[in-house]
Amino acid sequence: MAAENSKQFWKRSAKLPGSFIKERSKVNAVSLKNKKASSFHEFARNTSDAWDIGDDEEEDFSSPSFQTLNSKVALATAAQVLENHSKLRVKPERSQSTTSDVPASYKVTKSSSDAQLSRNSSDSCLRNPLHKQQSLPLRPIIPLVARISDQNASGAPPMTVREKTRLEKFRQLLSSHNTDLDELRKCSWPGVPREVRPVTWRLLSGYLPANTERRKLTLQRKREEYFGFIEQYYDSRNEEHHQDTYRQIHIDIPRTNPLIPLFQQPLVQEIFERILFIWAIRHPASGYVQGINDLVTPFFVVFLSEYVEEDVENFDVTNLSQDMLRSIEADSFWCMSKLLDGIQDNYTFAQPGIQKKVKALEELVSRIDEQVHNHFRRYEVEYLQFAFRWMNNLLMRELPLRCTIRLWDTYQSEPEGFSHFHLYVCAAFLIKWRKEILDEEDFQRQVLVDRRISRGFSRLPEGSPHAATKPTYDTLGQRRDWVAPCRGVQTQVHVC
Repeated sequence: MAAENSKQFWKRSAKLPGSFIKERSKVNAVSLKNKKASSFHEFARNTSDAWDIGDDEEEDFSSPSFQTLNSKVALATAAQVLENHSKLRVKPERSQSTTSDVPASYKVTKSSSDAQLSRNSSDSCLRNPLHKQQSLPLRPIIPLVARISDQNASGAPPMTVREKTRLEKFRQLLSSHNTDLDELRKCSWPGVPREVRPVTWRLLSGYLPANTERRKLTLQRKREEYFGFIEQYYDSRNEEHHQDTYRQIHIDIPRTNPLIPLFQQPLVQEIFERILFIWAIRHPASGYVQGINDLVTPFFVVFLSEYVEEDVENFDVTNLSQDMLRSIEADSFWCMSKLLDGIQDNYTFAQPGIQKKVKALEELVSRIDEQVHNHFRRYEVEYLQFAFRWMNNLLMRELPLRCTIRLWDTYQSEPEGFSHFHLYVCAAFLIKWRKEILDEEDFQRQVLVDRRISRGFSRLPEGSPHAATKPTYDTLGQRRDWVAPCRGVQTQVHVC
């Protein structure tokens, strides 16, 4: 009896779940039932070793109670497994019959890579007849990198419902008898769809009239006027008083986007030379200044996309007709001229426009982020040391071309986009990299950081609202959220 009383509480309690109890005599059962813990301390002593390792070593798993419990569980589990197995075998047959009933017009066309994957799997099954097929449904294979065949012809992601709706709204605006330019600017602020960007840019720049009936005649007249300028002035490039201008243009053209094959084609460089030389001749107050050559490229690419559906960056322009090339050249000249009319003081003697804009940027940063501004002053870093090129080239040297085109959608929808709104874009970039700026505590290192910021605009991680990495789509890909930070900068300034 004393030995039985010394048994652990966990083993002698028949009411505790999960324990298997040996059959004992009725006498022992009665005595144990009458035995009660007199106090909490006695209860604790009896249960102190309830979870010791090896408690179950003495259990007799061949006892009738264990065998009865195990057999019930085993039978129930086996029945459930058989039922699930039969259901899984029926599902693939149903899916095959459903697929066969679908009309041919609704079947999904597999890409070549999918067909190759299915052929490889079938061949492996034939080569290995002893391979046991799994009854579970096959999971789709998700490639690590999106295939080019899964994208549309331009390489851009498929259009969403919202993008299709916006495109339809643009087309309605542009096809109306008199296009509402205010509404067109409002729609263009978050980005212009590729399909309607050429005509939208012509309208927003003031090159085309809002009246649809006058557009065709205006285009014809302006294009003829441009090539009249070429016949009148272009031969003078070899004259002594124009040789310096033409020589500088001839040097700068190969430097224009040197990593994009489109701009290294001789025919494209000849077009740029004519555009820049004619503009310099017609604007003697400023003449040609380094940096103006970059401002032609967005217009050229946008108007080229009107005739090209594939990747513009690698397109061979010799495949276009002469009339198409003449139209692209003339439209690029006139739209660039409209742009420069608003910022021409950037390129006159001593470039006073840039001086004023850099000063305005300094004042703007001091109001929206005084800590960054004071940091520059503490280490005697002048805004002119890093922001001069931002104003001279309108960030063309800092941003990928596709991002510049998207940014110019917003610039052209603003009344003073290239002169006034551009300041907010520059300020937004400084605020974006404020942590890197504030981490440097040396003048030379601070200047290096500012230069790295300039070079780093085109190397932001994918998904950032401010920039992108190497494009997975073509030059004219959309980035709707590109200028969102600038709207916030404007809000802060207006509140101050």
